Amino acid sequence: MSDSFLLATQIPMTRADFQRWLDSPIPGPGSIADPDAMFDGWFWDGKRAADVWQAPGTTPREFFKGCVAGAAAGSPVSCVLTHEDGALRVYLCDLMGYLESFVHTALLAFAAAGALASDDARHTALFWAETGGNLPGPEWPGWLAVLTVGRGGARFVAEADLTAVIAGLRPAEERFFALVERMAEGEESWDGAGEYRVGAPLEPRFIDPAVLA
Repeated sequence: MSDSFLLATQIPMTRADFQRWLDSPIPGPGSIADPDAMFDGWFWDGKRAADVWQAPGTTPREFFKGCVAGAAAGSPVSCVLTHEDGALRVYLCDLMGYLESFVHTALLAFAAAGALASDDARHTALFWAETGGNLPGPEWPGWLAVLTVGRGGARFVAEADLTAVIAGLRPAEERFFALVERMAEGEESWDGAGEYRVGAPLEPRFIDPAVLA
């Protein structure tokens, strides 16, 4: 299993509700109907997660702004978060392995976003590990968890047809690799405290300006 762990989702919502989501507290694990079933049916089937869920005590703006700031300081986190074409799009990669608090905070933020969806459909957030950071195909056996979110709440599902979900996330994947390319082009700078820092691009095509406000 790779040390690179990723999360991605696309949830339709208005610009006003996107702004509202950014500043609303991320809810606790009660916002997901079955947090203990996170891995059921997937690659880590049988692994339990209930004992590591907790209320994050932060907002999506604070959480994702921290991801961006960490990337700018040279942390191994890459984040694409935009609101475009009437939808929230997130593609988040952490190269340092499965840190429960990080992954679960993101999933709880997605659950909160689902409650603000602009339609009544169920939308999907994916969690997986892949060395190259890419989005595998729908029949790939390595998916770790699938969370469905919507106005009616959020829950993990043990099986799902991911064909349409993955097709919808391909633009976010392309944006992610454009971000990786830009970061590779950036110049390293010495921070004076014994570490190199790599500038992470903050263009709107990678991070919505509202996140950084």
